[in-house]
Amino acid sequence: MGESSETPGTITPAAFHAQPGVADWRVTSTGPQAAWRSASLRSAASLVDDILAAAESSEILPDIDLRPEAVVVRVPSRDLDGIPARTPAFAEAVSAAAIARGLVADPSLVQTVGIYVAQHSSVDARPFFLAALGYEPVGDTDAADPLRTGPPLAFNPITGDARGRGRTHFDVFVPADQARARVDAALAAGGRLADDSYAPQWWSLASPDNHGVDIASWTDTFD
Repeated sequence: MGESSETPGTITPAAFHAQPGVADWRVTSTGPQAAWRSASLRSAASLVDDILAAAESSEILPDIDLRPEAVVVRVPSRDLDGIPARTPAFAEAVSAAAIARGLVADPSLVQTVGIYVAQHSSVDARPFFLAALGYEPVGDTDAADPLRTGPPLAFNPITGDARGRGRTHFDVFVPADQARARVDAALAAGGRLADDSYAPQWWSLASPDNHGVDIASWTDTFD
């Protein structure tokens, strides 16, 4: 994909995956994350103290999603520069603790769902969505839930279209080794392949009623 996107103090997804001890982890549009299945809420919660210890040691601020079925740990993208260089050490420590506690990683649970808002080139719909959803601006064009629980929004101007005809589709970011299976499942469920010219970076699909969904994996391999 051309020159590396690393900036001082950060690494790319490809560089992250090249580090030891991170096999449980995948990178989506919101940063590295891993999911471990659990038999109970108590079992999932048993990993929390280890996550906190690893976070303090590596100076990483993770998001922890605790459910009876699984515990999901994310290193959120708090800026647009890249993955913090300390992340692999954090990820390795958390993975080792999960293994010691008998938790099994399941990359098929890893994903980030984003909403892609297409708008007329002379319209700026972002202020409306910021107000309606209580989101915060990200960069010049995007928006995000301040607690990172809702889907991020991306706004893109389109030309040659009529004002008042806003359009939206979903971006589903999944691990690179899970993307093809997700595409096949969507097609088997009645979807239509709209464009695969960018595969395996992403596939554009349409529902039976022509709703748009992009299945994307490029964030897991970008260098």
